[in-house]
Amino acid sequence: MTMLPRPLTLRGRLIAALLVFSAVGLAMFAGASELLLRHSLLTRVDEQLRHFPLHRIAAAEKPNPQRLPSDYRLTVLAPDGAVAYELGQQPGQLGGPKLPALDLAAVQQRDRRPFTVPDRAGGSAWQVEAVELPNEEIVAVALSLSSVDVILRQLLIIEAIVGGIVLFLVGGVATIVVRLGLRPLTRIEHTAEAIAGGELDRRVPDSDPRTETGRLGAALNVMLGRLAAALHERERSEERLRQFVADASHELRTPLTSIRGFAELYRRGGARTPAEVELLTGRIEAEATRMGVLVDDLLLLARLDHERALDITDVDLLVLAADAVHDARAREPDRPVSVIPGNGAVHVLGDEHKLRQVVTNLVTNALIHTPAGTAVQLTVRQHVPSPRADPPVAQAGMQRLPQAPLGVLEVHDEGPGIPPDQAPHVFDRFHSFDPGRTHHRGGSGLGLAITAAILEAHNGRIELHTASPHGTTFRVLLPLA
Repeated sequence: MTMLPRPLTLRGRLIAALLVFSAVGLAMFAGASELLLRHSLLTRVDEQLRHFPLHRIAAAEKPNPQRLPSDYRLTVLAPDGAVAYELGQQPGQLGGPKLPALDLAAVQQRDRRPFTVPDRAGGSAWQVEAVELPNEEIVAVALSLSSVDVILRQLLIIEAIVGGIVLFLVGGVATIVVRLGLRPLTRIEHTAEAIAGGELDRRVPDSDPRTETGRLGAALNVMLGRLAAALHERERSEERLRQFVADASHELRTPLTSIRGFAELYRRGGARTPAEVELLTGRIEAEATRMGVLVDDLLLLARLDHERALDITDVDLLVLAADAVHDARAREPDRPVSVIPGNGAVHVLGDEHKLRQVVTNLVTNALIHTPAGTAVQLTVRQHVPSPRADPPVAQAGMQRLPQAPLGVLEVHDEGPGIPPDQAPHVFDRFHSFDPGRTHHRGGSGLGLAITAAILEAHNGRIELHTASPHGTTFRVLLPLA
């Protein structure tokens, strides 16, 4: 099996890229410096060739070789380019300039411009200048470029040594700088590992918004906060679901147990007279009715949680309040139930049937949970939310209210109020602060939960304002039409 090469880390890639760029830069600098120095040295050699005393050598009938410096070679040629003689070759020396064909025409064409020729023995090249003498002979003076090659070779050695030292220092400094620069990413990595290990409350430290890693850390902190909130909300939702199922099972078990008990009593002959039979069947029917109400409420909540389908129309809250007061008076004629209108009608956008159910639930609760004769008052008005207003004891639906007029319907009673320890949970499903409500009044424990779900579907809110034992106020807030 072929082993794939291990990929470089980000730190390794950054350092490698920096070293490669540095090496390329040093190589380009070395090449440019060599070219410039070589050009400068060749220019100097050309100047030496131009100042060579050819006129003195040419004036002699046969020049003396001792007059030539050791790095020079002098070649005298006939007009047709044939070599007459050479000067400057020391005993034991094999090399020399390998001249091209030089006749008078070629020399005149070059016009005393120096040119480079190779060495006959493969050594350093020669810089040559060819001059036509008055007697039409040709003199070619060559100067060895060995000193130029030595200087350039030493320069390359120095640049290689210095470049190696520079690359070593750059690698060391880059390692330290990259490690320091990537330290925030390392902290992010450790934080991610801790979160993966179960520490959901860990956050990335030092989120400086002036740096890229700081902005990344801040964005990750926001994301982690939302994920943690979502996970906590999911846990709370699952806990509420488990509690809801347990409560629903408990609430359904009570009428089922009663129905089973009455049916078994009837089967065993416990009802001998028609009156006893009628009593048993009446109890069975009542418990079945209670169970049907509970199932209907559960189905309604399920539809509100998932469908949120509303028949939106223009609804007058004052009309709904007046109808609820009329129904309450018909139900309990001796109960003082009244409605206080605001400045005219208050129109909101909503589903009239479901909003009527909201008002009916609130008024029914006020009638059930207060002593007979306790006054119930409904108020309809427009209201602009104020941040300085007293916060409610409990609320459900829209969390943040717009700074715009809203339609408000309040249901206030003068009853004993809701105990402070029970008030925050009043909108929870199956929550009951009146143990006798479910068994004696026919309630399912879901009325306020249904009310809250309906208002949430309308982008509205319901608030509880209570100060036990001085009455209870439920406030409904809805967007105006």
